[in-house]
Amino acid sequence: MRIIGITGGVGAGKTQVLSYIESHYRCRVIRADEAAHLLEEPGQDCYSRLVTLLGQDILNEDKTIDKRRMADAVFGNKDILEQVNAITHPEVKKYILEQIQYERERGVVDFFFIEAALLIEDRYDLIADELWYIHSDVEVRKARLVQDRHYSEEKIAAIMKEQLSEAEFRKHCRVVIQNNGDLAETYGQIRAILGNNG
Repeated sequence: MRIIGITGGVGAGKTQVLSYIESHYRCRVIRADEAAHLLEEPGQDCYSRLVTLLGQDILNEDKTIDKRRMADAVFGNKDILEQVNAITHPEVKKYILEQIQYERERGVVDFFFIEAALLIEDRYDLIADELWYIHSDVEVRKARLVQDRHYSEEKIAAIMKEQLSEAEFRKHCRVVIQNNGDLAETYGQIRAILGNNG
């Protein structure tokens, strides 16, 4: 089983790439943010620590964490963000390692993909066999974020400023997938790397 980490800037199209891979290859895909949401459910260790840190204001009426309120509480506050990451990231990594072990024992999938915004910063290179960088030009990414997520230009600029530079992504990732909008071309690159199952 080959373990592949996938990263890229906001709006690069990582979800699109992974959706194609999921539907064409025998694989398991874990998205770090989805794993974090699982670990932030009531009863989980991350949940109580996050509520202690951020307060009851981040909770819905049913006591689950409201992702938008939590994001608002963290956005623009580097100190709080670092504390939240210190709570969630080690637990996410532990969960992913458990799932890798589970899939190894099951022996059903050929590939195990980990998608994480902070793949490089959180040293997933120590877990994965290789890292992939999904690249899209900045203008393409901005257009997607405006159209698909209705982000303002200010929000896009603030998010992009916090992310790694193009050079940094390329330095750490062995594979670069170009994803500027021609999906046939993007999928062709994937098939060239993983084989023609797709």
